[in-house]
Amino acid sequence: MKITLLGTGDAPGTPVIGCTCPTCTDAQNGGRSKRTRFSILVESEKGKVLVDTGPDLRSQLLGNGVRHIDGVIWTHTHYDHFAGFAEFHRVQYNVDVYGIKETLDYILEYLHYMHPRRHEVKMYTPFLLIGLEFTLFEVVHPPAKRPVGVIIKEGQKKVVITGDTQRNISARSLELIVNPDILIADAIVPPTVEVKKHMNSEEALDLAIEIRAKKVVFTHLSHYFAPHEIASRELPLGFDGMEINI
Repeated sequence: MKITLLGTGDAPGTPVIGCTCPTCTDAQNGGRSKRTRFSILVESEKGKVLVDTGPDLRSQLLGNGVRHIDGVIWTHTHYDHFAGFAEFHRVQYNVDVYGIKETLDYILEYLHYMHPRRHEVKMYTPFLLIGLEFTLFEVVHPPAKRPVGVIIKEGQKKVVITGDTQRNISARSLELIVNPDILIADAIVPPTVEVKKHMNSEEALDLAIEIRAKKVVFTHLSHYFAPHEIASRELPLGFDGMEINI
């Protein structure tokens, strides 16, 4: 299994329009602080699946040489996690899309003209795709309705993607996500910045410790962190194009 972090930014991305902070300046100059919106590519010997389709998907797929995908899993209904699906227009028709009913209802009302093949998935119920086992688990990301994280298994290997979430994940979800080989965690800001709908970096590290993750990588990052080369000396920040082989 191979995981590629196509986009590691929060909703506005980095650089933020009109901002000249050190991190946005680094991004403008081509540093790893440049972060497009959230999307993850999951690959096996049998195919390719996207977890979320952020607004920058076209450039992400072109930049990573992705010509075809075999499915999309959506974690929740926020624009920065699904709007890029429209970039498949005239490229790929009838894409298989997966998610819970509420998420698919909302997104496909907007993207109905794409004629995707809809697959409703129940929370906590595993399903197979490209030879891998996927499970959606409940997280907390108000005001999104029933947001989910994603567990991916291949044999004894296990990857957990939190999706967008607060730290107070339910006991049922925590029990399910324990002992991952890698945790890809929402960590939108450092603890010096107040945030309500996401985990900060301190909370994300605490979650990694609680579930005994062998490795943790932060994503959904804002420009409130120091430039990447500085912040990554102390924090496990992901970056656009980062590849992880499991």
